[in-house]
Amino acid sequence: MILVNGQAADHLDVRDRGLAYGDGVFRTLRTADGQPLWWRDHYAKLAADCAALALDVPDAAVLLAEVCRVAEAGEGVVKLIVTRGTGARGYMPPRGRPVTRIVLSAPLPAHARAEAQEAIAARWCSLRLGRQPRLAGVKHLNRLENVLARAEWDDPAIFEGILCDDEGLLVGGVTSNLFWVSEGVLFTPDVSQCGVAGVARTRLLRAAGRRGIPARIDRFLPAAILAADEVMICNSVLGVRRVARLDDTSWAPAGWTDILNIALYEDLVD
Repeated sequence: MILVNGQAADHLDVRDRGLAYGDGVFRTLRTADGQPLWWRDHYAKLAADCAALALDVPDAAVLLAEVCRVAEAGEGVVKLIVTRGTGARGYMPPRGRPVTRIVLSAPLPAHARAEAQEAIAARWCSLRLGRQPRLAGVKHLNRLENVLARAEWDDPAIFEGILCDDEGLLVGGVTSNLFWVSEGVLFTPDVSQCGVAGVARTRLLRAAGRRGIPARIDRFLPAAILAADEVMICNSVLGVRRVARLDDTSWAPAGWTDILNIALYEDLVD
């Protein structure tokens, strides 16, 4: 089911700036029994991303009602999109026009189900992300870098690609944030220059702090993960997933994925 500004629809005004310029933001969240998981975190992130683009964030109660309206009966995925709405040709943002909100649902993909294989294989991507601090961390609609990175492979055995920036520093996965543990410390790349600060990443860092697991956010070269005890990816649909292989490097399980997955879902902020 798809809702556009609260009405069932399968089309969008061709003048919408989300289509023309990628002028908007989005969230992808998991649902269970018709309810979104981690709603407060997702709405807070949506509001922050809207503020970064000077967009009016839709009312929380309105959006929540629409999410519940479209959500699958069992487990599923809902995507929220907020664009600057329609406007005349040209980059100048229109003033005083309402945003467009789009809410659509899909079944939970097989790779996110409980019975899916836990560990995944990944590869290094050749594409390098451009640094843009003004948009860093924001889940905006301009995702062409990710599209091109994902087009680099069609091997079904490879689940994710790992991205670096144009200085060769680690950023994250094409569809996920990246974590690793070395000697009891949880590491994740800094995303203040490029990349997305996902809700699962935020919750995982918060959960680690609650459990007394030291965490470090910094700028890291790829070599930082090669000697790790365990490497993981995370996002709001998958949760935490262990990386068993990254090109020619392999890691045996060290138990951290299970610990962090439990901590992630035990977070009391819904």
